[in-house]
Amino acid sequence: MASSLEGLGKVPELRKRLLYTVMMLAVYRIGIFITVPGVDRDILANYVKFGQTGLLGMFDMFSGGAISQMSVFALGVMPYISASIIFQLLAVVIPALERLQKEGDVGRRKINQYTRYATVGLAAIQGIGIAVWLESLNAQAGTENVVQVGGFLFRFLTVLSLATGTLFLMWMGEQITDRGIGNGISLIIFAGIVARLPDAVVQTFSLSTLSGGRLEPLTLVVILALILATIAAIVFMERGQRRIPVQYAKKVVGRKLYGGQTTYLPLKVNTSGVIPPIFASSILMFPATISNLFPGADWVVWMNNVLVPGGMMYNVLYVVLIVFFCFFYTAVTFNPVDVADNLKKGGGFVPGIRAGKATADYIDKVLSRITVGGAIYVAAVCVLPTMLQKQFGVPFYFGGTSLMIVVGVALDTAGQIESHLISRSYEGFAGAHGPRVRGRRDGG
Repeated sequence: MASSLEGLGKVPELRKRLLYTVMMLAVYRIGIFITVPGVDRDILANYVKFGQTGLLGMFDMFSGGAISQMSVFALGVMPYISASIIFQLLAVVIPALERLQKEGDVGRRKINQYTRYATVGLAAIQGIGIAVWLESLNAQAGTENVVQVGGFLFRFLTVLSLATGTLFLMWMGEQITDRGIGNGISLIIFAGIVARLPDAVVQTFSLSTLSGGRLEPLTLVVILALILATIAAIVFMERGQRRIPVQYAKKVVGRKLYGGQTTYLPLKVNTSGVIPPIFASSILMFPATISNLFPGADWVVWMNNVLVPGGMMYNVLYVVLIVFFCFFYTAVTFNPVDVADNLKKGGGFVPGIRAGKATADYIDKVLSRITVGGAIYVAAVCVLPTMLQKQFGVPFYFGGTSLMIVVGVALDTAGQIESHLISRSYEGFAGAHGPRVRGRRDGG
């Protein structure tokens, strides 16, 4: 690991990408403390603190504490994620969007442009809901004025600030993806969760009997063991693959014989990565934001009581959405027909399977089977630890969803760093005792 860290500074391009990513995430964390005009963030922080066991606390976790600060980044990247979900679903049922997806970079740019427009609309709607919710807090008994001066001007400034903040984060995420390391949108969510971990550790320790709480030290040990077991399971499953053997036929070019080698087609157990829990959480939090437009309504009270993280109905919906997005995102990002065609063009075939449609059907069958296991794994990791920890009142930051996002994004980012190191003939994260990739100067 030490030699790998030394290699990070020896690759100028990688060093620039890492510094760019860190600087962008630093700008994001600074922006968390810029409050929307007209809001008393101290009073609001106390309110969020008392309500942090529900959807409000979950929303605050994904926004990196921006809700409790009522930051201009309070909406985070969730409107952009919601817009992406909408267009990915529409591409399945609208032929025009499906054709755009198949047009390569030009089509994807067009869809990204539509996604940005939809992000503005969703951010505006959610901004109106938050503005109305903030004003409604003033009317609650025993609550100090969160909003100093309400009315149309306050609502306009709130919507403008929140929508602008979301668009800035969307732009920042795209810049990190293009000019930095890792997926920018996922890294922003990652940074928000990680930034709150120290507070979560202090809060959890305060619940123990050592600090006057009700949790026994043995219970804290069990919780720690559960967290470590969850992290180990995530790392194990994220690295899991089903390898389909591929044989390349021999062919003669001039006087030389080419081909004949055997390789494999790796299919990840969890092809969709951390996308399903992020998408599922985004959908479950969106209605709660919209409900702020109708404070005090009976259906709003019912929904807030039902959609409590760790509750039965919430967990059922969460599992259903996770399973759906595991299959949906895998189907969108991996096309067995294209893979089979590419193998056929390159002279490759799966032993015992005819090239062409039969190979595509076989790959699709294998992918569907391992996706079932991947979906069960993702749902179990995201729900079971949260259900157990809710009984002890442990913060969301140690729940399965947050751990999977943090570990999954860290693994993905480390993988990209590894790729840059290997491409420059540097030893990777395997360390001095692992396999070494030798460059031309090394005689390899």
